Amino acid sequence: MLSGLAHSLSGLELFLLLAMGHFVGDFALQSDRMAVEKCRGRDHTLPWPWWLTAHAGVHGFLVALLTGSVWLGVAEWLMHALIDWGKCAGYYKLGRDQTFHLLCKVLWAAIAAQVGVRLALS
Repeated sequence: MLSGLAHSLSGLELFLLLAMGHFVGDFALQSDRMAVEKCRGRDHTLPWPWWLTAHAGVHGFLVALLTGSVWLGVAEWLMHALIDWGKCAGYYKLGRDQTFHLLCKVLWAAIAAQVGVRLALS
């Protein structure tokens, strides 16, 4: 269920907030240690899955907070972890990684806008 902020924003406005939240989560809230140790083989203080799960969980929390949907937050948590795992595995570099993350935000904003429209009509 969507509540609060997501109801009062257009899809574009919600996407912009989600994008801002993404950059806060990926750059301001991610420590250098987390950025390195979330990758397999580069973990020294904790096993890499803990780092990756925690980092992706921050993103899931931000999406849930901004959209009002726990399920969109869970979807972000999973997708963010998969996208970062692919970058860590060397399948692509930072530019493509960031593009994939922002495409997810487009999807979450579109879903939230559709659900919000349905809720407003009911």
